[in-house]
Amino acid sequence: MGGVYSSERMAGVFSYESSDLDWCEDNYKHSEHVVEYFNTISSFSFFIVSPVMLYLLHPYAKERNLAIHMVWIMMIFVGLFSAYFHMTLSFVGQMLDELSILWVLAAGYSMWFPRRMFPSFIKDRSTFSRLVLLITAVTTVSSFVKPTANAYVLNSFGLHLLYTLAVEMRCCTDQKVLRLAKMSVALWVLAISCWISDRFGCSFWQELNFCYLHGFWHILIVMSVAYGSTLIAYLDASYEIPYSLPGLQFWPFAEWPVGLPHIVLRGTTKTRKQC
Repeated sequence: MGGVYSSERMAGVFSYESSDLDWCEDNYKHSEHVVEYFNTISSFSFFIVSPVMLYLLHPYAKERNLAIHMVWIMMIFVGLFSAYFHMTLSFVGQMLDELSILWVLAAGYSMWFPRRMFPSFIKDRSTFSRLVLLITAVTTVSSFVKPTANAYVLNSFGLHLLYTLAVEMRCCTDQKVLRLAKMSVALWVLAISCWISDRFGCSFWQELNFCYLHGFWHILIVMSVAYGSTLIAYLDASYEIPYSLPGLQFWPFAEWPVGLPHIVLRGTTKTRKQC
């Protein structure tokens, strides 16, 4: 009997609508096999942006550390798990979605968090990375205790990233960098506003017959990550590989302040040897 109960319980966490979360979009409105159609489709924005960012940031990653590619490789999995979650609203889908975001944050902190902001007892990045790994592992386990709180905890990291960005920007005078910072923050504010409005203002949006703000959150947040990670990578390159003479451009039009931002390296290894 115990084995049968365990099997049923295991199957239950994979079943449709086994998660306690249910977003504002009407369920099964466009397909009997997809619970939240627009939220599912909008998750594919991760599959569009992530490969492009992998390509655009490759020169920087090749010079700095190829492990940096892990951030955008993991973002592809965020999109995959997000699509699975909204397609099924299953408990397993929820946890995969949220934990993939947690590990993207961990990868970003490990590789890009400014060394001068490390805690006083940490002297090098490898030690800091091990600390981040430990905290992330503990958080992964504890996330199963109260899953409904996970999304709020994850979004709170955004506030810490905003603080870190504000500290980094205090002495910056480069207008192109400042503009990228403002655009990153604006995209994040728009994204989090959509998330909060969908979560807490659902009745209002239902009256307007517009229940798709969580889908817009997906699109805006992946763009915010593209802008924010490029900004952080640029600052990292300026500190860690200054000989590369990093600069900022946008794709597909290099000089237009729209599109996907990326780093161009105008220096070479010869520049490094001459320094």
